[in-house]
Amino acid sequence: MQPIRMVLDTDTYNEIDDQFALVYALCSCEKFKVEAIYAAPFSNERSTGPGDGMEKSYEEILRLLELLRISSNGFVYRGSTRYLSDVPESSPAVVDLINRALSSPQDSPLYVVSIGAITNIASALLIEPKIMHKIVVVWLGGNLPCLPHTNEFNLKQDVAAARHIFDCGVSLVHVPCIGVASHLLTTKAELSEHLAGRNAVCDFLYQRFCEYSDDHFAWGKEIWDIAPIAWLLDESWAPSRLMPSPRLRGEWDMKKGGHLYFEPAPERHLIRQVWYVQRNPIFRDLFTKLKALPF
Repeated sequence: MQPIRMVLDTDTYNEIDDQFALVYALCSCEKFKVEAIYAAPFSNERSTGPGDGMEKSYEEILRLLELLRISSNGFVYRGSTRYLSDVPESSPAVVDLINRALSSPQDSPLYVVSIGAITNIASALLIEPKIMHKIVVVWLGGNLPCLPHTNEFNLKQDVAAARHIFDCGVSLVHVPCIGVASHLLTTKAELSEHLAGRNAVCDFLYQRFCEYSDDHFAWGKEIWDIAPIAWLLDESWAPSRLMPSPRLRGEWDMKKGGHLYFEPAPERHLIRQVWYVQRNPIFRDLFTKLKALPF
C-alpha cells in the first residue's frame, strides 16, 4: 500500500500541541509521506499579530526539524502574514500547495492537514480553484455542530477562510475540537513517565508542556492537534460520519468577540466529520514512536 501523500499546515508556536502533531506525522513514515510543512498565522498573547505568529511558527518548525535531523530546504514554507481578505495572499506556502496539488496524479490525492487557522488553504483554493479536485482537506477547527457555539480558536482566527472551506465543496474531513479532540488529554506526570529523558525530541516536547502552565496539580492539557493525524493513521481511533456541510453563521471580532455557530443545511454537499476519538490507542502509538527516536 502506497503511503498517504500529505502536507501539514500548522501554527506551531501558538500553543504546545502542534509540536506533538508535527513530530507524530514525521514519525509515522509507515503511513505518511510528508511532502511539505506550511507555517500558519495566529494572533494571541504569544504573538503581536498574524504575521508575527506565522514567523514564530516557522521558527518553531525549524527547531523541531533540527532536533529530528531533517533538512528544511524545500520542505518548510512561510504562510500568510494576514487573515483572508478580498484579495487572498499568495505566500510561499500557498504557491507550493497550488503547484503540488496541480501536479498530483489522478489516483493519488494530496491530503492537506490543517491544525491552525485555515488561511493558507482557503487562499490557495481562491487563487486556483482547480486544486479542489486534487486535494482532501483534514481540518481541526470549530466544535461539534450540535453544541451552542463554535467559538473555537482555529476557526475564529479567520472566519472568512473557515466559511469558504465549508462552502466551496472541497473534499473535507472536519475534526471538531470541543467534544472530540478535547478528549486527548495528558498530564505532566504521564509525560514524565513515558517521555522525559528518552531522547532530545521527547525532552523538547516535555519541556514545552511543562512551560505551558505554572500549576500542574490535578491539571490535564489537551493535545488537540494529534487528532487529524490519528484519523489518517487508523480511522477506528477517530470514527466519523458523512453529513451535509453545515453553514457557518454569526460573526467574530478579534477585540469585541461575537457568536459563531453551525446551522444544519441538509441540501448541501457532503463532508466527513469525526465525532469521537479513542484517547488511549492514540497516545500509546504516539509515545511508542517518540520513544523509538534514536536522537
